[in-house]
Amino acid sequence: MLENFIQNMAGYILSASNGNIIIIAFYAGLFVALMTSLGSLVAIFAKSLPEWSVEFSLSFAAGVMIVASFTSLILPAIESTNSFSPSGIGVFLGVVLIFGIDKLLPHEHIIKGYEGPKELKDKLKVVWLIIFAMVIHNLPEGLAVGTSIVYNLETGLVTALAIGIQDFPEGIVVALPLAVLQKRRLQPILIGVLSGVAEMVMAVLGALLFVKLSWLLPYGLGLAGGAMLYITVKEMIPEIYKKEENETLITVGFFLGFYVMLFLDSMLG
Repeated sequence: MLENFIQNMAGYILSASNGNIIIIAFYAGLFVALMTSLGSLVAIFAKSLPEWSVEFSLSFAAGVMIVASFTSLILPAIESTNSFSPSGIGVFLGVVLIFGIDKLLPHEHIIKGYEGPKELKDKLKVVWLIIFAMVIHNLPEGLAVGTSIVYNLETGLVTALAIGIQDFPEGIVVALPLAVLQKRRLQPILIGVLSGVAEMVMAVLGALLFVKLSWLLPYGLGLAGGAMLYITVKEMIPEIYKKEENETLITVGFFLGFYVMLFLDSMLG
């Protein structure tokens, strides 16, 4: 049933966009941006966030990203060329890219705290550090949506759907703690919206690049997959397991996200 829905949706989107992949990538990017923004809007209504919900939401997102990096990006890159090399090179470049951004761009994790050049620690407000952190996290997600849509529309839509699902709690995780700490509502919501817009921009740019340079697509799929793996393994998992409390709940959240993405992807065989 879900498979038919995805196939029908793909046909409708193709018809509505006249087959323009860039427009489709824009719509998919807009969807994930809206999901992040809707999550951020929760900051208007809620006054507090259960302590375990931040770690649970992040662990769910980590499970989705682990599966998506392989089933929607790395493995399709290998299958499209019947060779490991383009995918392997792409994964390496994705890791190096996010590693460089991670080291050069100062950012503040909700749990782990500050990361980046020490000389900038006291020069930037925490709110901007958190914005940078979310942009770093969301760039690979947007790139994954754009590149997977260029590779295969149905695969790309499944990727966008799964990332959109986990972006809703991510939007809450970003906006609500800031709203509680700062006693404000508008600024945290704008931060959540901005992080979603970053995803949408990357989805369009990724699609545009690999439509124009189609021979680079296997490298791009690997790059997006490597970037997502780096973010998940280096940033998200250490973040959620920083505290010893709620380890079981965090692990359940991870495998719930893992199974959601695996189920959605299996609908396409």
